[in-house]
Parts: sequence; C-alpha cells; structure tokens
Amino acid sequence: MADAAREAAAKQRIVSHMNADHQDSVARYLEHYCNVSSFTARKARLTDMSLGSLTIEAGSRKFTIPLEPPMQAWREARERVIQMDRDCLAGLGRSDITVKQYTRPRGAHAVIFVVCALTDVLVSRRANALPGSFIYTHVLSYSPGFASFVAQVQPVVLALMIGIHVVEASIMARRLQRHNVAQLSGLWWLWVASCFIEGFGALQRVDALVHQGRREKDKQKH
Repeated sequence: MADAAREAAAKQRIVSHMNADHQDSVARYLEHYCNVSSFTARKARLTDMSLGSLTIEAGSRKFTIPLEPPMQAWREARERVIQMDRDCLAGLGRSDITVKQYTRPRGAHAVIFVVCALTDVLVSRRANALPGSFIYTHVLSYSPGFASFVAQVQPVVLALMIGIHVVEASIMARRLQRHNVAQLSGLWWLWVASCFIEGFGALQRVDALVHQGRREKDKQKH
C-alpha cells in the first residue's frame, strides 16, 4: 500500500512538473511521435503516465506514446523524458530555446515601425497621393511636387515593398518554427505581422530573446 502511494506521488510530481515547466517539451512529443501539427499541439498537457507510456491531451483528443523500452522504476523518468525531448529536437530540427513572448518595438525600432506602417498606408493605393484623398488633403497638399512623385512611382514601390515584406515574413516564420512557436498561434501572428511591417527589427528582437534564453540555460548548467 505504501509503495503504491509513493509511486502515485512520484508520478503526479513528474506530471505536474512537465506541465508547469516543460510544456513545450510535451508539445514536441506530440509533433514528433504522433505527427501532430504544431498548432494542434500548442496547448498539449501531460495527463497521465505509466512506466510504459505517456498520455497527452491536445484539444479534445488523447494520444498515447509508448516508452520503448518501458521504464523499470520511476527514478528513470527524468532521464527518459529528457532524452525523448532531445530526440524530438533532433527529429524536428528545432532549437532547445523556445520563444514564449512578443516584445514590442521600442526606441529606434518603434520609429522604424511607425515610418514603415505609414509608408505602407501611403503606397497601398495610388489615390492616396492624389487630390481629394484624406492623406493628400491633410499631408501631401503641402508638398504637391512630392505628391505627384509618389503617385507616379506608387505601383513600383508597392510591388517592391510587398516582395520585401513577404521575404522578411517568411524568414521570421522559419525562425519561429525553429524556436518552437506554433504556426498560426496568437504569438506567431504577432511576430509575423510585426516583421511584415517593420522587417529586420522584429528579427533582431527574436534573436535577443533567443540569446537571453541561451544565457539563462547556460547559467542553470553551472
């Protein structure tokens, strides 16, 4: 009876710890071992485990991942789940650093964001640079020569900007995937949309979060 109680307590500690501190690992288990999309796996929870399997819930579905070979005792659990995550990282081509937050542009990044957003609005259609539009009436009317120039180059500038933004957003999407951000999640949209508008600054902020995560992980090793 006492042994059963100890085993139940050990199992619950592991389950609680994985969900509280390593939920990104639980999500990767589903992606790697069950071929579940990152979007479906993004809120995965470890609900049960035995010496021979893990039971994970994602959405309204349950998945069972067998442990091969089965563990002989609960003291093996820590090393087993760590090794499983290493296998997931290698199999999925992921980093062990997870981006878990969005950081808004500040300072020079904020200025660039505003300038890029206003430029996007201005060149989104040629009519914005012509008399009668809101932008022309309140801004460009003070510089009709510049307004005429914008109207002439608008189609070319718009095509170039869309092409550049798409490339930058694609780079961001690949970087987010490597750092375990689920595709089409709220966090994914924040970063991709921000990068689509401002470009390189958003990539720099993601890199800063990754470097911070790496420093914190390195400190834990010492």
